[in-house]
Amino acid sequence: MVTPSRIRLARERRALTMARLSALTGIPQQRLSDYENARTSPTGEALGRIAGALGFPAGFFTADEVEEVASEAVAFRARTRTSLRKQRAVRSQAALAVEFNDWLTERFSLPEPNVPTYGRPSPEDCAETVRALWELGDTAAPNTVHLLEAQGLRVFSLDSEHHEVDAFGFWRDSVPYVFLNTAKSGERGRFDCAHELGHLVMHGDERPLSGPEAEREANRFASAFLMPRADVVARMPSGAQVDQILKAKSIWRVSAMALTHRLHDLELLTDWQYRSTCRRLAEMGYRTAEPDGIARETSQILPKVFALLRSRGTTPSGVARELNIPLSELDSLMFGLSLTSHPGRGTAPGRRSERPVLRVVPAPR
Repeated sequence: MVTPSRIRLARERRALTMARLSALTGIPQQRLSDYENARTSPTGEALGRIAGALGFPAGFFTADEVEEVASEAVAFRARTRTSLRKQRAVRSQAALAVEFNDWLTERFSLPEPNVPTYGRPSPEDCAETVRALWELGDTAAPNTVHLLEAQGLRVFSLDSEHHEVDAFGFWRDSVPYVFLNTAKSGERGRFDCAHELGHLVMHGDERPLSGPEAEREANRFASAFLMPRADVVARMPSGAQVDQILKAKSIWRVSAMALTHRLHDLELLTDWQYRSTCRRLAEMGYRTAEPDGIARETSQILPKVFALLRSRGTTPSGVARELNIPLSELDSLMFGLSLTSHPGRGTAPGRRSERPVLRVVPAPR
């Protein structure tokens, strides 16, 4: 039996209109609409054409019902600048990531979520409270991807085709998810991590998840989380010059612009000094890039997962087959981790061993 929601999800994952899928398969649009809305079911021959056009194995379309990631559940950074088709494509990728996470939790003991939610505190107060809960002290945050994974967030990368989507996050069944664009600089990636954490902590049932004010609040949370007030005030002089900012940004591993914004927020730069510094940094190329940037932070959990799986004879291709997805879909979630399959023995039959416990080793600050 074909599952209609999976036809829609696969089509939206490929960012295809019904008309385009009709042209690729030779199946009339109305019939495709009937398939997606459960008014009729495709024949085996029609399903084969749909699967071939969408690049998914036929087994994907007969698996259990898949729960889509609702638009209102996702905090898109630039929702108004992201087309609906692109939003649906990345939400479909997120739905596949949720299925992959469910597959993982059946086989591994992952860190339990330790992410508080607050209804009304200010972004600065929220950031300080989370830092205290996670025992970060008043110094720079360590590797942010490792940190979020250690606190039970599921962190995945976005497909490289979605370059205009910075990042987004959502809650699903009390599990927090964050998706990151790996084409951004290392500094921008750290800020994106903290920004999405801010949405998860501050926004939900009581407060809007998206909109200009929610974005400003998430930005203020990220700034305070990555650059604690006490540490910045202790280290940075009032009226810091551009060369001092460029030297100091490595302390917190943030962009020069982000540190400049933080200094202004903390009243260590006047309005005039702030505008002048931003103008000078833009002239030096720091508005759109980080010429002397840090390496991009990536997952610690995912390489451990696939190392353990390989040790048991399970290849990445085998995982993809169990999930009924192309290997490329798995690869798109992996921060560039190579999933090239190596010859193996396959999954050994017999009883399943106890789930391995995966822990994240804190990175040096």
